[in-house]
Amino acid sequence: MTTQIQPKLIIHGGAGSSLQGKGGVAKVRQLLHGIVEEVYTMLLAGASAKSAVIWGCQLLEDEPRFNAGTGSVLQSDGQIRMSASLMDGAAQSFSGVINVSRVKNPIHLAKFLQDASDRVLSDYGAAELVRELQIPSYDALTDMRLQEWIKDRQNNFQRTMAGVIAESELGESSNAGRGTIGVVVLDTKGQVAAGTSTGGKGFERIGRVSDSAMPAGNYATANAGVSCTGIGEDIIDECLAPKIVIRVSDGMSLQTAMEKSLTEAGANKRDLGAIALDAKGAIAWGKTSDILLAAFHNGDKLGDTLELPVGKQTGCI
Repeated sequence: MTTQIQPKLIIHGGAGSSLQGKGGVAKVRQLLHGIVEEVYTMLLAGASAKSAVIWGCQLLEDEPRFNAGTGSVLQSDGQIRMSASLMDGAAQSFSGVINVSRVKNPIHLAKFLQDASDRVLSDYGAAELVRELQIPSYDALTDMRLQEWIKDRQNNFQRTMAGVIAESELGESSNAGRGTIGVVVLDTKGQVAAGTSTGGKGFERIGRVSDSAMPAGNYATANAGVSCTGIGEDIIDECLAPKIVIRVSDGMSLQTAMEKSLTEAGANKRDLGAIALDAKGAIAWGKTSDILLAAFHNGDKLGDTLELPVGKQTGCI
């Protein structure tokens, strides 16, 4: 008889430099904790890691404050293009979509592609897949993101990216970039999965590809899983997610792997964050930015990273 283990879960809603203009710490905590509780209940009922990741990503994509799915940022031409990926650690199978438009939940396309012969599709191919699956057209634009884009267009796009959290008071969120959502899960069978989804940086060049649809930003094996957030180019340059996972696979503890990888990223002046867990049940996070909007369930209780000291770079439970 297979012994069930206590499931674990960690999610993130992006990284940035301020919690001002994000509805306050209490609002962000309420949003993240609510999603963690819903997904954790699903895990306790026996859901697989992959199913729980998909559901968690969907809930985060559906929350208009986060930069993924509904509420995604606009690119330089005023269009929304989203990217998402899913990795099943048990099968070590990666799938994703790049710069897809007019869908509600990009993570669902990544789910479908898990069983396809071609598992990562970009703009035109992803759009054709949407048509084949007869997924209804969906407008992910929110008024707050539109107003954000209009304001920055008037300023000739002086900012290099949009706010990670959509707020009505745009001035307060102007320093809070680096938006992505992610979920990493350990299920009752000891299997690990990771999912990541994003609307991109905002105001970027058309055709830019984020880390969220690459293993660099979303990776899992039977040993560990990682989802990243931050400046996509920095995450790609560090190859952050697989670096952490491979170090765990080579025998390093999750905490040490996270600390070593984030120390290297900091020395290289990267701007990023990561959440992780391993098959033994350890949960870890790391950031070079001021804040990481992450919440977790360690099997006993909820927790988050919202009010940790700015200088604290990593943590593990």
